[in-house]
Amino acid sequence: MAKKLSHYDRAGRARMVDVSGKPATRREAEASAFVAMKPAVLAALPSNPKGDPLEVARLAGIMAAKRTSELIPMCHPLPLALVDVEVRLCENGVAIASKVVTTSETGVEMEALVAASVSALTVYDMCKGIDKGIEIRKIVLERKSGGKSGVYRREKK
Repeated sequence: MAKKLSHYDRAGRARMVDVSGKPATRREAEASAFVAMKPAVLAALPSNPKGDPLEVARLAGIMAAKRTSELIPMCHPLPLALVDVEVRLCENGVAIASKVVTTSETGVEMEALVAASVSALTVYDMCKGIDKGIEIRKIVLERKSGGKSGVYRREKK
C-alpha cells in the first residue's frame, strides 16, 4: 500500500498535521549541501571583504533552522535543543552539514534541510561578486531518528 501525503485533507486542501496526540520524544535530523566553485573563488575566500564566508554561512544556517516554521507553511514551530552547522572547504567547493535535535511531537527534517540550504545560499551570496556561476548542489536529508517512522539513513551512492 502506498503511503498517503499527510499535509492534505480529504478535499485535497493543504493542512497542518495535528500532532497533539503524539508523544514528545527525542528527534534528530542531519542534512547536507554542497556549493561547487572554481579554484579561483576558493582561493579568494580568506580575503573576502564581506567577512569570513564560512562563518557567516554557519551562523546563517543556525538562524534559519530556528525560523523554519516561518518559511515552510505547514511546519510546526519547534523548540530546538541543538542546531549545529559545519561548513568546510573541499577541493572543489564548500561542504555543509547540519544537525538539529528536539524533544517534541514531530521531527526536525525540515529544520536540518533549511539550515543546510540557507548556509549554501549564504556562501553563494558572499562569493557571487567573484563568480555568479557558483552552483548549489545536493541538498539532501542524510539521517533522521525518532518518531513512529524510526530511523532513516540515506544510502551512499
